[in-house]
Amino acid sequence: MKKAYIFPGQGAQFAGMGKDLYDNCGIAHDLFVKADDILGFKITDVMFGGTDEDLRRTDVTQPAVYLHSVISYLTAVERGLSKPDMVAGHSLGEFSALVAAGALDFESGLRLVSARAHAMQEACELQRGTMAAVLKMEDKQVEQACESICDDVVVAANYNSPGQVVISGTVSGVERATEALKVMGGKRIVPLSVGGAFHSPLMQPAAEKLEKAIRNTQFNEPKCSIYQNVNALPQTDPERIAENLIRQLTSPVRWTQTVKNMLADGAAEFIEFGPGQVLCGLVKKIAGEAKYEVTKYE
Repeated sequence: MKKAYIFPGQGAQFAGMGKDLYDNCGIAHDLFVKADDILGFKITDVMFGGTDEDLRRTDVTQPAVYLHSVISYLTAVERGLSKPDMVAGHSLGEFSALVAAGALDFESGLRLVSARAHAMQEACELQRGTMAAVLKMEDKQVEQACESICDDVVVAANYNSPGQVVISGTVSGVERATEALKVMGGKRIVPLSVGGAFHSPLMQPAAEKLEKAIRNTQFNEPKCSIYQNVNALPQTDPERIAENLIRQLTSPVRWTQTVKNMLADGAAEFIEFGPGQVLCGLVKKIAGEAKYEVTKYE
């Protein structure tokens, strides 16, 4: 039975995240302390004692979710959990997945996530953008609505599950696409409380800055395949992995196809590490009648 380990992205955070790990596990405590040193500020204070609003800034959220996810995984391994047969992460979660696969070490992953978060925060401040979840519509309909907005920026950004696609772009682009979707019969388009237009062309300045950090980072050959967001395909070549991480910022997250491909390649058990359990829910929607197990590591 092949095990697939999955890791969430931005949006899974909550106030107090990681405190139990810090208090009750020696390896977790040490890694959180190391993270404070690497980042140059006490992110543990924000994670453990901050408010939801404190955690909402991209340059705080991303390292916080990464830390909770990776430390949860490393704690589980310390307690005897077997290594994965395959891994995947949703957006930011791809960096956590790379640590689980052995392609990145804890410190390198954290530094890249911090660089990514700051670059994305700067891109958000450079040009205002937003996102909206489109529910109960076909992927093709969402794509057609976005393509109909010719003189503005709006794209399908996250293919989360059948009937759940997130669009991303300028505020006006997303608003116009929302109206087009309503004309096409869309009844549930939900604006998201996010800092910018993630996984859209508006993230190109961030991709250029992230590329410099990635080029200066050592990637190892992973011990198992990582299914990457940009094409939903398994990858083990370090150079291709790095290229796909750069492309990820301006490309859609193909989570639906990722889970389908993992199932097709023999995944029979999915375990989610990190805050929340959003991915567990998405896997259930995607897998349909396939035989599998899905659990949240606690």
